[in-house]
Amino acid sequence: MSSVLWDPDPFALDSHTRDEIAQFLAKAALAAGPAVMEEYDRGCEVSSKEDGSPVTSADHRAEAIICKCLARMVPSPPLCAEEAMAAGAQPQVADRFLLVDPLDGTREFLAGNGEFTINVALIEAGAPIAGAVYAPAIGRLWIGGDAAFVCEARLGGELPEEGSRRRIRTRRAPSSLIAFVSRSHLDPESDSFLKGLPIGETRFAGSSLKFCLIAEGLCDVYPRFAPTMEWDTAAGDAVLRAAGGVVLEPSGQPLGYGKVDSGLRNGAFIAWGDAAAAKQFGY
Repeated sequence: MSSVLWDPDPFALDSHTRDEIAQFLAKAALAAGPAVMEEYDRGCEVSSKEDGSPVTSADHRAEAIICKCLARMVPSPPLCAEEAMAAGAQPQVADRFLLVDPLDGTREFLAGNGEFTINVALIEAGAPIAGAVYAPAIGRLWIGGDAAFVCEARLGGELPEEGSRRRIRTRRAPSSLIAFVSRSHLDPESDSFLKGLPIGETRFAGSSLKFCLIAEGLCDVYPRFAPTMEWDTAAGDAVLRAAGGVVLEPSGQPLGYGKVDSGLRNGAFIAWGDAAAAKQFGY
């Protein structure tokens, strides 16, 4: 499989809308898809980071491809990519910067269940203003800028034409909520939080797919009290916000980005499809 071919011309960041920026980020995510799936299909090299979490050759290959693609942006924002940070790079954060998770859901990748994604996001003034989430195993792409879209995206192909993308919106919360929780990282605090809500059904999913499925109006709430990093959430957060949802800290404030003092670690958060429901339940 070969990566998507790229026009060598620079991408003038300041002359594009959020939707156009999100499409550019989507192209970077799509470009990494073939490398990730090559490793997935044939078996990849696996090692452990200092924190004990797994990292694969797919992570490293995808990150190199994405970073090369994003280097076309002018002016070039600082870029924080997961594996570079794990290797000791210091967070480079400004008013505008990029966050890259080349393989979100590494445990799902290794389990072979297809629930992993490639995440790319642009942060501005502490908020994700554009993002793309690509799930190469299922050929599905979510894009969030001023609006949010989903489409089928063929592995190794170009960004699908505008007419093949479906605009998505979150739904108004029903009386009985559908919750998503992490397949590999369900924690007692998240479980306890859900017991305080009128949950009719709880579903499990890996990676940033949970944000995207809320954005499509397929469920209502996703709590996460276990640790995450900013690159884990930024792209999915961008898609969800563009679809009308919110991602809030327990204090009720929007989840913020660029937290250098914490090493770009997130605190607890709750993703809601319906902002009115968040207020109804005290957030």
